[in-house]
This record gives sequence, structure tokens and C-alpha cells, in this order.
Amino acid sequence: MLMAVACGLSVAGNYFAQPLLDVIGRDLHMSSAVSALVVTVAQVGYALGLILLVPLGDLLERRRLAVVLCAATAVFLAVTASAVNAAGLLIGTALTGLTSVAAQVVVPYAATLAAPEKRGRTVGTVMAGLLLGILLARTAAGLLSDLGGWRTAYWVNAALMAVMALLLRLALPRLRTRAGLTYPKLLGSTMALFAHEPVLRRKATLGALSFAAFSVLWTALTFLLSGPAYGWSESAIGMLGLLGAAGSLSASVAGRLVDRGLAHRVTGIAACLLLASWALLGLGGPGGALALTALLAGVVVLDAAVQGVHISSQNLVYALRPEARNRLNSAYMTSYFVGGAVGSALTSAVWNAAAWHGVCALGGTISAALVTVWLTEHRAAGRTSSQGTVGV
Repeated sequence: MLMAVACGLSVAGNYFAQPLLDVIGRDLHMSSAVSALVVTVAQVGYALGLILLVPLGDLLERRRLAVVLCAATAVFLAVTASAVNAAGLLIGTALTGLTSVAAQVVVPYAATLAAPEKRGRTVGTVMAGLLLGILLARTAAGLLSDLGGWRTAYWVNAALMAVMALLLRLALPRLRTRAGLTYPKLLGSTMALFAHEPVLRRKATLGALSFAAFSVLWTALTFLLSGPAYGWSESAIGMLGLLGAAGSLSASVAGRLVDRGLAHRVTGIAACLLLASWALLGLGGPGGALALTALLAGVVVLDAAVQGVHISSQNLVYALRPEARNRLNSAYMTSYFVGGAVGSALTSAVWNAAAWHGVCALGGTISAALVTVWLTEHRAAGRTSSQGTVGV
């Protein structure tokens, strides 16, 4: 449970800005286009951390690495909270994103500590903490912004991350995996894994598409709900994270199904649900009771679907080479968050051009691509199975 909380707190600071884009923009005199960049910069920083820092878990002692990254995240959250202009905000956000990959050191750490027959459930629980952090960050940010301004959310998270660094230092066992490589060779081996492991490439593609769809929704929701159709306050928008959190509870269910050997089926069902969710979300644009009901239902379905794709894919990736789990996680999660950054960036442009219906078309297109990739993989797995080889 401590690991799940650590994951949630680590990533939360990357998402505080989403329900606060409007109020931050007014305070720091930023245009809506520049304000939207805050989300993209956080995800790009996170992707760089995945590439440069997460592989160190196969070289350094993992507890120490997780503690150092948590402490650094606390410092950079304080930098963000102190920003007086757009440049300061973006720099603090980028650095926070870079070191908040502590979560991605903790996840393979938990997978290594877990018994093989419980690995799916363990990863599902820890990843549920991560997604809850992403979603509840919006709720906390809205409430804290109403209480003390938008900076309060960052100051509170900085304090909590400092405490978490201490708790991890005291509670977790030491764990070192000796890769026998220098740092440059370690990074090179991460790229080599991506080149030589087709399962990793396929699962990374599925993960990237699912998180791109997730980012499309949560980037655009702020603009929709704060606009004339709904006119919600920052705290009300943030409360929507509580609803999204309900979808994240599917992580533990997905993990149990993965432990029963149903990973590929879980991915397919989740992919279809993701596509269907955009039909519901598309009905939510006009405002009013019926539109709001469809919107809320779409949020729950989408978040549950994203978790299903992610947990099933990540567990299969971890099973490839247990001695290289941090590097496998680095390759997979880099693709995952690059997908999120692309989704956020595209959303900003599409919103300006076609508003909510354009955003839903974008999300639906991404989700349809995911279903197509899964169907291609499904056919390939069926052919392999018919030849007497276990499919993925």
C-alpha cells in the first residue's frame, strides 16, 4: 500500500495544472495555448525521466534511487509553486516531471518483491495508486486552489513528497539488481530491448495509444466544463477526478484476470470499451442533465478501459526478462507517456479548431487505431498458437 501511495503522490504534481489552466493563465498572464503547454511539458519531462533515470534501477540500489527521486520531486514542486512567470512555471513543471518517475522505479520494485502467482495483482494495486494520483490530483488541486490559490496544491504536494521520501527510506527493503553494465551501455541496452523484443514493441504501441486517448479527454475536459455549456468552477472540475477514480478501481480486477492467463482477452475487451466511451463522451458537449449523464458515464468507462489495457500489457512486458524489468519498464512507459504528450498537444490544436466534437473525433480515432492494433496482434497470436507456440 505504501508503494501505491508513493506512486500516486509522485505523479500527482504533473496533473495539478489540468483543472487550473484557466486560473494559472490569468495569474501569470499566459494565453490559453501557453497554459495548455504546461500539461505537455510535464509529460515530456516524465518521458525524459523514463529514458534517462528509470533504467538506473537495474544498476543502482532501488530503494535509494526511489528515495532520491522523491526528495528531488519535492524540491521541484516547490520551484513550481514559487513561479512568477510562464518560464518559471514551465521549468519547474519540466523538472518535476523528470524526477517524478520515482513511481516507475517503485512499480518494477514491487513486481520483483511479489510472488510470481500474485505479480499481476500486485502490479495492478500499485498502478491503481498511480492512476488515482493522476485523477485525484485534479480533485485536490481544485479544492486547494479554492482554499488558498493554485500554488497551495504544489506546496502541499512538495511537503507530502518529502515525507514519502523518509517513509520509503524507513520501510522498504534494500534491493539491487546487478546489470553489470556502465550507464551508457545500460541506456543502449534499453533501446536494444525495444529493437529485439516484438512483444515489448506491440505492448508499448497499445499503451501509447491508450494513454493518448486518456490525455485527450482530461486535457479537453477543463475547457469544456469551464466554458459556457457548463460554467463549472475549478473545484467542481477537480471533483470530476473522484468519478474517474472509480474507473481506476478496475486495475485490481484486471490484475487478477492477468494472473489467470487472460491478459490478451483483457486487452481486447478494454480496447473495445475505450472506443465505445467516446460515443458517450460525444453526447456530453451541449450541456444539460442528459449530456452531463452521458459525459460522466463516458469518463468512468474510459478510465476503466485505459487501466485494463495498461495492466495487461505491462504484466506481459515484465515477464519477458525479469533481470531487466527497469529497462523494460523504461521502454514501455516512455512510449506510454510520449503517447500522452502527443494526445495533449493534439487536443490543444483540435479544441481551437473544432471544440468538443473535434476532440471526441480525435479520441475516437486514436481508440479505433488501438482496436486495430489489438486485432492484428490477436490474429498473429492465433497463428502462433496453431503452430504449437504460446501466444501473447
